Amino acid sequence: MQQYADQHIPIPEMQKIQSQHRIFSIGLPKCDNNSEKRFPLTPEAVNILVEKGFTIKMESGAADSIHYPDNSYSRQGAKIVSREESLMCDIVIHLAPLDNKDIKKLRRGALLLTILHIESQTREYVNALIQQGIIAVAIDLIGDEHGNKPFADILSEIDGRAAIAIASSLLADAVNGKGILLGGIAGILPCEITIVGSGIAAVAAARSAMGAGAIVNMFDSDTYRLRAALKELGNQTIGASLHPRAVQKAFTTADVVIITDVNHPVKFNSDIVSTMKKGVITFDLSCNEGTTFPSMPTVNLSAAKSGDNTIDGTTRVCYIHSGSAVPRTAAMALSDTFITMLDEIVTLDGVSNALKLSSGLQDAVFTFLGKVTNRKVAEVARMRAVDIRLLLQFS
Repeated sequence: MQQYADQHIPIPEMQKIQSQHRIFSIGLPKCDNNSEKRFPLTPEAVNILVEKGFTIKMESGAADSIHYPDNSYSRQGAKIVSREESLMCDIVIHLAPLDNKDIKKLRRGALLLTILHIESQTREYVNALIQQGIIAVAIDLIGDEHGNKPFADILSEIDGRAAIAIASSLLADAVNGKGILLGGIAGILPCEITIVGSGIAAVAAARSAMGAGAIVNMFDSDTYRLRAALKELGNQTIGASLHPRAVQKAFTTADVVIITDVNHPVKFNSDIVSTMKKGVITFDLSCNEGTTFPSMPTVNLSAAKSGDNTIDGTTRVCYIHSGSAVPRTAAMALSDTFITMLDEIVTLDGVSNALKLSSGLQDAVFTFLGKVTNRKVAEVARMRAVDIRLLLQFS
């Protein structure tokens, strides 16, 4: 043993095992056209994604709408960059439709996560996405294995609750409103809330209204969905079939009217609107926001500013995009869902693999490999749709 005393014996060292997953960059450009106040990620969500291996590149001032300064994100690992650099990432998240000039700055084959906004799917816009080979995904169309739509559902719930919060504020305004509470005061009749539809947004609005002491009337043409909503809400909600006369009668006494999605979209003409109360607060939360009351001017809460004189309770207007009035709440809710989805993309080693294995994600794609894959988008853009499942066989 003595003969080995002066010899060096190698000591094994632990080596760091490199992840085989590709590192993706995520770009967060600012929405600078006042069409969208909601922002996809909070600073805390950015920190989680950075720890998972993502590189986050955020345009300076991108989160101003939710009152987070740049340093809140840089402290969590985000890189504050120019707009051009944020658009050159592997994955770009921009909830409003991008300008055509911005689309040309996207990396070829990049993944764009956005909200569909079917009315914005012009031929020029879709052509720009196709020419860049962009994989465009409408997050509000993404489904899960249970048939739910995680992004759309959480945004609908926020829309419903925000509508009641805004209505309550407008009614309580002693200068521009009626100076009244929704309800809950002994000896005083509560306000009446009429809701068309019985989905997630409708139930969220009803629950908030009842919590404030209001009377809620709910109408839907889908009896089974209405029954499920009434079972969830309890006996305080009055439910009925979407019969024209019954709805019109409810409109005449309603202090707040909220329209949500029903199986067959409805429209109410000027004759019905003329019978509504003076100063009634009206919201259109349906997928065709702003079209339910053709004779009413709309107020887009995405573009409205504090102190805007169009936001009052003295005239009949229809409010749309109520969720944009609470953009930070939307950011917190979206963050959780984005983290889950982006983590799945990394785990499955890329967008193409994730698409092949997730039918819910496939249904949300509207451009892929230079083709339009969504029938509604193709119809609006006057193009031919191609089944994405055929394209995935060759990707």
